[in-house]
Amino acid sequence: MEYRTHKKTGDRISVIGMGTSYIFETPEKEAVSALAYAHENGINYADLATAGAKTFGYYGTALGDVRKEMFYQVHFGANYETGEYGWTTDLETIKRQIDWQLKELKTDYIDYGFIHCLDEASDWQEYQENGVLDYLLEMKKAGMVRHIGLSSHTPALARLVLDTGIIDQLMFSINAGYDYQHGDYAKGSASERMDLYRRCEAEGVGISVMKPFSGGQLLDAKTSPFGQALTQYQCIQYILDKPGVLTVLPGIRNMEDVKRLLGFFDASPEERDYSVLGTFTPRDITGTCVYCNHCQPCPAGLNVGLINKYYDLASAGDAMAAEHYAGLEKKASDCISCGHCDNRCPFHVAQSERMQAIAAYFGK
Repeated sequence: MEYRTHKKTGDRISVIGMGTSYIFETPEKEAVSALAYAHENGINYADLATAGAKTFGYYGTALGDVRKEMFYQVHFGANYETGEYGWTTDLETIKRQIDWQLKELKTDYIDYGFIHCLDEASDWQEYQENGVLDYLLEMKKAGMVRHIGLSSHTPALARLVLDTGIIDQLMFSINAGYDYQHGDYAKGSASERMDLYRRCEAEGVGISVMKPFSGGQLLDAKTSPFGQALTQYQCIQYILDKPGVLTVLPGIRNMEDVKRLLGFFDASPEERDYSVLGTFTPRDITGTCVYCNHCQPCPAGLNVGLINKYYDLASAGDAMAAEHYAGLEKKASDCISCGHCDNRCPFHVAQSERMQAIAAYFGK
């Protein structure tokens, strides 16, 4: 397992976590075994915005004894009174639901308490006016919620709530389809979405990623917006290369799903390589470095992707990015303009020119 440390909270989080999805449809014994196996193999982060109420009991049974080794996202606004998922901003309903979820999970605290699924400014206003935000903040003050999160599909709304300064974690839908304007949740332009990821990185807000496979559409050539299927491992690597991302949360149903996801860590670089996306995406929305390092190896020894990342983050206001850049053995000023990276970049970035701009920005 690989882990990333949350800049704000210090939590050490597995880069692959668990989306609960439809695991409630799996028989309890099988579901509990899958969850326990995931924990035993290093997965320590789970999202609890599930499709069915049974999921909470499954987690309590499987992981109640190791609760302190897990991080849970619990959503203030997800309603399971019918046994299936529902959305609400009614304060009393949310209070009942949180009490019930804690009991089922066999815990008395929440790691990341989430402002749940807001995509419009009116949703955010209603969430505040109904007293739900105050309730969430009160629980944080009391120590029952350790950190505050937000789940959204909309960059503009995410920015609006981030402006309050209360958000530690953002749950956002990231995949190649959405980032390149394909799919129901492809909200915001490619540049707006990338700007959001960079802002989170700069401000220390972690991103946990939902819908990594676009509901499975990216995995099937018949439904993929690119006309060609991607693999789960390509999708995961694409997401993990984005600024701010701490963990990817694919939905799991059973042991087979967990084992397939864990296979990511044994996959070769070629199996993870998503540079084929450069042949799918229109030229007018490419030209931006996505830090995939497909241009490697650099004849001059530069880590082109990392240099680009530190530059983009420094430009976005990350105070630490310049320090990280200064620690690189080879910097943009060491570029010999050989054109190797320009020719290999699948996203059509003029990297040689960009190295000159980056060298000038950092002063060397």
